[in-house]
Amino acid sequence: MKQPELFTKKEVFQNEEIETLYRQARVPVDPEEGLDLSKLEGIAATAHGFCAKFNQRTYVNEDGILCEQDVPVVLRDGTKIYVDIYRPEKETNIPCIVSWSYYGKRPGDGMSEWQVMGVPPGTISTMSKFESPDPGYWCRHGYAIANVDPRGTGHSEGDINMFGTQDAKDGYDFIEWVATQHWCNGRVGMGGNSCVAMTQFRIAAQQPPHLACIAPWEATTDIYRESIYEGGIPALTFNEFIVASLTGPNKIDDQVAMGRKYPLMNAYWEDKIPDFKKIKVPTYACASYSHFHLRGSFNAFRKIRSTRKWMRAHREQEWPDMYNPNNIEDLKRFFDRYLRNINNGWEMTPRYRIEVMDAFDCDYQTNRPEKEFPLARTQYKKLYLDAKNKTMQYTPVKDHSKVSYDANEGEVTFDMQFDEDTEITGYMKLCLYVEADGHDDMDLFVNIQKTDENGNWLPTYILGEPHPGTWGKMRVSHRELDEKLSTDFEPVQSHKKEEKLSKGEIVPVQIAIVPSSKIWHKGQKIRIQIAGRYIREGWFEPLSWETDNKGNHIIHTGGEYESFLQIPVIPPKYQAGDYIYR
Repeated sequence: MKQPELFTKKEVFQNEEIETLYRQARVPVDPEEGLDLSKLEGIAATAHGFCAKFNQRTYVNEDGILCEQDVPVVLRDGTKIYVDIYRPEKETNIPCIVSWSYYGKRPGDGMSEWQVMGVPPGTISTMSKFESPDPGYWCRHGYAIANVDPRGTGHSEGDINMFGTQDAKDGYDFIEWVATQHWCNGRVGMGGNSCVAMTQFRIAAQQPPHLACIAPWEATTDIYRESIYEGGIPALTFNEFIVASLTGPNKIDDQVAMGRKYPLMNAYWEDKIPDFKKIKVPTYACASYSHFHLRGSFNAFRKIRSTRKWMRAHREQEWPDMYNPNNIEDLKRFFDRYLRNINNGWEMTPRYRIEVMDAFDCDYQTNRPEKEFPLARTQYKKLYLDAKNKTMQYTPVKDHSKVSYDANEGEVTFDMQFDEDTEITGYMKLCLYVEADGHDDMDLFVNIQKTDENGNWLPTYILGEPHPGTWGKMRVSHRELDEKLSTDFEPVQSHKKEEKLSKGEIVPVQIAIVPSSKIWHKGQKIRIQIAGRYIREGWFEPLSWETDNKGNHIIHTGGEYESFLQIPVIPPKYQAGDYIYR
């Protein structure tokens, strides 16, 4: 595949000058003329990228919603960006909900033609920005919606800066601008999922005075650790899809090229992590146990300093969850409270509401109220691996044994049967002693699964497809942990250096498993699946990893090599005889 031409800049991050790489963004195309895919190569030819014609106008649609289109906003450095504002025609003194992302602000822009999977046609109005609050609903309930093209996106001036401090400062400037508009009551909120959620944390950390609340539903918050190099394994294909999709008049911060140039953590990547301690506004967050935003959603929520924060965790994919009518009404109560100052009892909403998954598309419990996460009543237990018979047990394994599998094509599983109903909710971690036979590195892909008593897999479903399980990943040369960020329940890799393996060397690794919640019924088994590749077929998102595996992987257990899975077991809240209440 032909690589895009790169342009260099000297930029300062955390007082350190770094040479950064940009590529030309996709040139805006009039949707009436179409996009000539024959001129595009590689993944760019499959990406979606139209940009509506620049057309400054004000009109009222048949539903009485006023649209001010391509309104210019001047940022602090003189850069001009453009926004479409939807608001009820005859109302003033209303709050504004901001959608800030790089995918285009009108139907036809950016990725708006990409199918919103799991959401029936007609659910979302044609005024909606991708992954964003729908003006067709919110304007009818006394809100304005601002669909923004940030710096460099669409017809906005400048270069696209994805998720960095520059983008966050621009968001601050826009919020302060929109709060002073004649129709606004001075209260501004932010809402949306995925990219539209990721930008909320970064902008909120700038503490714009008129930002009253945020609703980030599903958000990667550490681009390096959770996306570009999850576990230390390069995952650039999906990010190439995103970068290749974005349209604008100038250049785009090329995170893919930067991932190749800077494969270890540095100030550039750290600049894309929000300063969580500065986020103090009311926050309603969501997390899906089945989506790659999971780790970021929970970590951000745990770390922000707001005293008024709520989390809802669920099994569903992000899009059908966001546009579920019950969830929209729930979000309206949150926005009514903090953007319209309506005393509607929102504060009585449980701080955490979790789904406890069971199997297939069935949940054991839905929106179970909890006060904190991880749960205070958690009992951490260790399941010790035994390579001799590929099982696990609660007590340490006395004798050393080992098991190997082909590094590229093979896999190994370890099972243990529960003799009573067991709920696992929270963070797991897998501690292994590993050896590379025939190479100096290992890429480990881990899934935690549930089976019936006969070992038949009982998956959970997302968009009707079986999800491979609660996951963790690690490149063994990136095994060094960050002592400040790590906890006993969640190891966090530093990614500051590489430590290659020598022949015959056996090393311990701690692999973080993303948070989850699931019930195992008596007789069912918990399974660890370990492989040198990601095991999932036919999924619509272009997820892939550039693995570095050769020869065989060897896992050592027992004796001096205490490999184990630490699980967060949740005892019943109440128990009276045979009656159990969870």
